Amino acid sequence: MKSLVLVAGHAIPYRFDRLERDEGWYLKSFQAGEGSLYLEHVKRGVEMGAEQADSLLVFAGGQTDAAAGPRSEGQGYWLAADYFDWFGHMEVRNRATTEEFSVDSFQNLLYGVCRFREVTGGYPDGIVALGWKFKGPRFDLHRRALRLPATSFRYEGVNDPSTLQENLPFEKARALLFERDPYGASAEPALKREARNVFRRRHGYAQSCPELAALLAHRGPELFEGPLPWS
Repeated sequence: MKSLVLVAGHAIPYRFDRLERDEGWYLKSFQAGEGSLYLEHVKRGVEMGAEQADSLLVFAGGQTDAAAGPRSEGQGYWLAADYFDWFGHMEVRNRATTEEFSVDSFQNLLYGVCRFREVTGGYPDGIVALGWKFKGPRFDLHRRALRLPATSFRYEGVNDPSTLQENLPFEKARALLFERDPYGASAEPALKREARNVFRRRHGYAQSCPELAALLAHRGPELFEGPLPWS
């Protein structure tokens, strides 16, 4: 497996026979109407995994909802794909896994790369990340913070929520935050990460991905200048 297909999680499934409706998901109030759209993210990730026969499909997202118990977004997405028999692409099942510690988009990408290293023993030659269309510019900021080559990274927007116009001011603010704080180390994003990590989990990526230990510890705001496997 040489390439990474990364699906960023947003919520945790509740009833697998109702995933095409909101009642199939643990949703926050601002996520009303979005349940079926998350299922489209799962499906497109599987399809992309099938299109790229050398890929590892990673569903990323931590245990972010106390009501869901210790089920992560990543695990929930994997189980959703399994419930739907991988949407006709059963061959992807053996090339799919989860990343269960990330709690925001920056961590989705960084920890997704770490999970690829844990599973394959190396780092991806190419990355395709999937999620909301409107989050493409934010993921490019994350790519730049990790110094991933633009030629080996692509973001595919699957869809957008019906509340897109309401989301855009918030997204602009998040983009500005990551422009001045690329690693999300300042108080506001740090507190959000802590609040989303409801079961107080801690990853071990510095040990399993020793080549990235310094990057994982870096807080910025200046860009990390140390050696990286892809530089």
